[in-house]
Amino acid sequence: MIHDLKPYPAYTDSGVAWLGELPEHWEVTRLKDAAVVQTGLTLGKSYQGEATESRPYLRVANVQHGRLDLSEVKCLDVPPREAAGSTLRAGDVLMTEGGDIDKLGRGCVWRGEIPGCLHQNHVFAVRCRPRSLVPQFLALLMVSRHGRAYFELTAKQTTNLASTNSTTLRAFPVLLPPLAEQAAIVHFLGHMDRRIRRYIRSKQRLIALLHEQRQAIIHRAVTRGLDPNVRLKPSGVEWLGDVPEHWEVVPLRRVTVARCDGPFGSSLKSSHYTEQGIRVVRLQNIGHGEFRNSDAVFVSSAHYASLGDHSVEAGDVLIAGLGDERHPAGRACIAPTSITPAMVKADCFRFRLDPGRVNSEFVALHLTATAVAASAILSTGATRQRTNLQSTAARAVCIPPLHEQDPIVASIYNDMALLNVAVSGAQSEISLLREYRTRLISDVVTGKLDVREAAARLPDEAQDPEPLDDGDVLAADDGGSTEAAYPDATLEGAEA
Repeated sequence: MIHDLKPYPAYTDSGVAWLGELPEHWEVTRLKDAAVVQTGLTLGKSYQGEATESRPYLRVANVQHGRLDLSEVKCLDVPPREAAGSTLRAGDVLMTEGGDIDKLGRGCVWRGEIPGCLHQNHVFAVRCRPRSLVPQFLALLMVSRHGRAYFELTAKQTTNLASTNSTTLRAFPVLLPPLAEQAAIVHFLGHMDRRIRRYIRSKQRLIALLHEQRQAIIHRAVTRGLDPNVRLKPSGVEWLGDVPEHWEVVPLRRVTVARCDGPFGSSLKSSHYTEQGIRVVRLQNIGHGEFRNSDAVFVSSAHYASLGDHSVEAGDVLIAGLGDERHPAGRACIAPTSITPAMVKADCFRFRLDPGRVNSEFVALHLTATAVAASAILSTGATRQRTNLQSTAARAVCIPPLHEQDPIVASIYNDMALLNVAVSGAQSEISLLREYRTRLISDVVTGKLDVREAAARLPDEAQDPEPLDDGDVLAADDGGSTEAAYPDATLEGAEA
């Protein structure tokens, strides 16, 4: 289908520098002539002496990248006169006023999910004129290279954020194919979007399965060893189960030479961070058996000297004292040579082990493999898992003879290398699929490709029964209800 798409028969100059030519039957106008931009409710106003009613309202946090997060919708007492100008209608295109420059202007279509819902003044509601503009087409136009170019040129930018305003938004150059053609474009891109998302979801599921396999391989190797016929004995520890009978089950402190945690309280705050100096190991650096070298922060040598001994040397075992369901407390990794000199921060523990008894890499893998089960019993946090240095030092580990530990570690790393290649390949395919979708949307909504005949051949499709995750399956936050960004439009829906 994609290979059959061709340009339009005839083009004319758009009059917009970055757009170039458009199909000759398309028009260009300003958003203010094709839609009404509603600025929303100003929070913090006093309504003393006026009758009010409690109404739900959307904040910037609710309008995600092309989606709605309705897991936490707050309510506000407002007079009816204030609510009247900020009430959302089905078909409104929602946009945030500020944020990252690459997300600015990315809209989603409100379907009336919460009756009578309002929006605050940092969330624009663009109400399309029914005989000019299909809402879903506008939402697609905003994420195209045309929309990106406009907001990059006009947005007010600071170091980390960008913002627009209603005046700039109203001046946005809107491309206007005939209404029926807008609906056809939305229908075609909705069809392609669902196909691409299904491919992405299948790759994400593959990645999840590969990570499950990784965890299973590590867990078996560090709790049973490499001999499938080894005789087992009860470990006496709930989360360890049976272990090889010649292995030793001991508290972690029994194989530890020195240990420490990070400084607590006001002795180390973000205001103490510098651009260079002593590296600070934080929770986000302690991965599942591997050190994550991103988000590097430092403190000066002088401030480090005032804190006491929280030092980290290459080969030390670093253990997370705080965690959640995806990143359990008790996970561990090895400090690489590249980060020293370094120190641990609060809720991070440093264990320096006895090299005559253990391979530190084996212990880090063992702690990570058993972290979920161990933290469920040892942690004390009500909402987040938390362990302290003492309970971590008392945590049971099963230790094979030293001559067995090196082959176990080598076997794990060999298996991990093969799995990492497969994961990397799947992630690359996901990136290519997303790039392809972005390019396809831009080419279609700016008139570079004619999809009218292709759209006419497509069947009507129901929405996917489950949300399609467009984020990284390992980092994505699945909190709350989401809706597809660009549901199919029909001319009837546009006229409603």
